[in-house]
Amino acid sequence: MSLGDDHQTRTRLPEGDGDVYGGARRGARSSPRSLVTVVGVVVLLIAAIAFANRGGDDSASTDTTDNAKPNTSSTAPSGDRPVQSKANGIPSGFAHNEQGAQSAAANYAVTLGSTGMFKKDSRHVIVDTIYTSTAAAELQGAMDKAYSASFLNKLGLDANGNAPRGSTFVSRTLPVGTKVERYSDGSAKVAVWYMGLIGMSGEASTDPVTTTWKTWTFDLQWVGGDWKISTDAQKDGPAPVPGDDRAASSDEISKAVEEYGGFTYAR
Repeated sequence: MSLGDDHQTRTRLPEGDGDVYGGARRGARSSPRSLVTVVGVVVLLIAAIAFANRGGDDSASTDTTDNAKPNTSSTAPSGDRPVQSKANGIPSGFAHNEQGAQSAAANYAVTLGSTGMFKKDSRHVIVDTIYTSTAAAELQGAMDKAYSASFLNKLGLDANGNAPRGSTFVSRTLPVGTKVERYSDGSAKVAVWYMGLIGMSGEASTDPVTTTWKTWTFDLQWVGGDWKISTDAQKDGPAPVPGDDRAASSDEISKAVEEYGGFTYAR
């Protein structure tokens, strides 16, 4: 399917069961909490171990018209389901077109921002499932080193990535929209604008759940009948002005995380 405008946004289709890969990540700052947000999911992690904020600004807009306003098709949902299947619990089998590439990028951002990335076994499955075989082979060892026991301890997790009894570790990525920056029959470059949730919810937590805004850009390849990630990078923003909503208690956050499942995202 050919879409009329590269400036696309994303609609969400709820699923009946909870999505164990519904996580988020934040940009690296000086606090231990923020180190988790850029989880080393690109080849750049090999050189920037421990989740350095790469901040590459390579997601220039394809709109060359000054003061151009988006068409209604830019934000209108397509109405199509993104996929009909899953691989290892992760949405798979995306369409071989721009719409499918956007759906893949959004759902991969959700998966890579999930709490599953903090546990070795599930992290290996995630990386092997959504990256090309070449990229996955380069990333696994470096990511294991990045998610060291000392790093997890700084986040309040044990060596296996588990939260203390009575606490809930929160990591979710919530895509707001997507944009195709480049597309061909065998490859695509898609930017995902998202809000992230990250932190520890619990009475003894000193690292409460907070929000962040990022843009995550994926270079995708069409491999074996599906879109796979070859490389990816993140940058800060765009972030809206914070509202004046009352902050929820740790109990409210823990309950919400347990009760509200994730989505499969579709263009």
